[in-house]
Amino acid sequence: MGRRTRMYRGAVGLFLVGGVLLTGCSGGGTYDTSSAEKGKRAAGPAPAAPGGGSAADAPRPTDGAQKADGAKRADGLKEPAAPDYLSTFALDVDTASYGYARRTLADGRLPGPETVRPEEFVNSFRQGYDRPDGNGFTVSVDGARAGAEDGDWSLVRVGLATKAAPSSAERPSAALTFVVDISGSMASSDRLGLVKTSLGILTDELRDDDSVSLVTFSDEAKTVLPMTRLKDHRGKIHDAVDSMEPADSTNVGAGVRRGYEEAVDGHRKGANNRVVLLSDALANTGDTDADAILERVDSARRDYGITLFGVGVGSDYGDALMERLTNKGDGHTTYIADEEQARKVFVDQLPAHIELTARDAKAQVAFDPKTVEKFKLIGYEDRKVADDDFRDDSVDGGEIGPGHTVTALYAVRLRDGASGHVATATVRWLDPKSRAAHEESGSVETGAIDGRLWGGSNARLQVAATAAYFADHLRGGALPGAPGLAELATRADELARTTEDASVAKLATAIAEADRLKDGRADTGTGADEGEMN
Repeated sequence: MGRRTRMYRGAVGLFLVGGVLLTGCSGGGTYDTSSAEKGKRAAGPAPAAPGGGSAADAPRPTDGAQKADGAKRADGLKEPAAPDYLSTFALDVDTASYGYARRTLADGRLPGPETVRPEEFVNSFRQGYDRPDGNGFTVSVDGARAGAEDGDWSLVRVGLATKAAPSSAERPSAALTFVVDISGSMASSDRLGLVKTSLGILTDELRDDDSVSLVTFSDEAKTVLPMTRLKDHRGKIHDAVDSMEPADSTNVGAGVRRGYEEAVDGHRKGANNRVVLLSDALANTGDTDADAILERVDSARRDYGITLFGVGVGSDYGDALMERLTNKGDGHTTYIADEEQARKVFVDQLPAHIELTARDAKAQVAFDPKTVEKFKLIGYEDRKVADDDFRDDSVDGGEIGPGHTVTALYAVRLRDGASGHVATATVRWLDPKSRAAHEESGSVETGAIDGRLWGGSNARLQVAATAAYFADHLRGGALPGAPGLAELATRADELARTTEDASVAKLATAIAEADRLKDGRADTGTGADEGEMN
């Protein structure tokens, strides 16, 4: 009740193309400088760099070491760093932006810059982080020197990982309500046809003790199948899925509301209850605003903990609406263009990831002003959180499940001759059941980011950089040290061979197609003052 949502900042066309790793340069190619008074934000209580010292001097937060609001501090703790040396954002595991970009490029079109979110490009690839044995996160921080014409820049990678996803036999049972768009715009094999294939695959993969219900919507919503156990009813579920046929207009609001009603009616205590929306999200009837739609089902989300998972389809796709719906619905989004991707989502990901490991997860990175001249988060524009809200647990964060990883890339320029501590990254989350707050931290020194990026030993860091630079190009940005599209495609090809990863080979293909459609040139950024850049 009265819950504040995260502060969204839609600087879509800035420093990087798409929203994942850096929040970069302005469209004119110059960096904006953040003043110490910018926004009058209070310094957050994370282990930021103290006034005269480094962030390493601050005590590491541990479970139970602080009150949930972060008020308890050790005696003698210095004042934290100015806000301009803190970067705070809600965690995000969405990948829809990258999937939709690949689909658009395969159709011979460049994706709209407003649909490109760099973090979703980066988070579409395996990173190879160590995972914790129990609940919670590991925090990994590394990087490399990326270079740039206007100075020597580095990429710093902050990696967060949860425990491995359980096997199908080990996970809790699931109660899934599928809300399917059957409007006229879905009348093709790559839309409603693909949705029916996907649900058919999932029906065969779920366990006997799982339950599903099915809601369809066009101009109005209809319950096709109430909550039904899989055991002895798979044929009935397949028949319900096969019966779906395209109809008229797209009333997403009616579908989501009916879906949550069914999810509440069929709620199973102890199970993972989730609404899964499958749509091209081209709403044209009824409520078409995400806030208005989710406001009507807020009590169901709050009282029953029912999260919303969005699966996008179609060459014309309402990316902005789906993104907002799942952000408000404490869930995440993905995008499928073919049966291969459908199997990945509905066989490999959804059954294992329906459980939640962390609620309202946020990250805060404290850069050391002694060693760091300026820095920029690449992407996450619509996930930013005010620095002083990091430990305010009424401020919304991201919902994360087992087997998830979250990566944030920063462009960082060190001071001349800098040596020592660079940054400390802290993740804070709430236990999904007890709502108890926990934190974990990791830090990085200059020696750990001194190696060269390209040709170095860390192939996964290079893949993340390639994805981020690609996204930056697509939305017209100019990250320092970013290669052109042709060179990126070549590097992605090399990385695909090195990693033997088919997903990296597909990245190379997408970059090559973008280079064919685009002239491959981008403006280069110029210098800025100190601290966090806009």
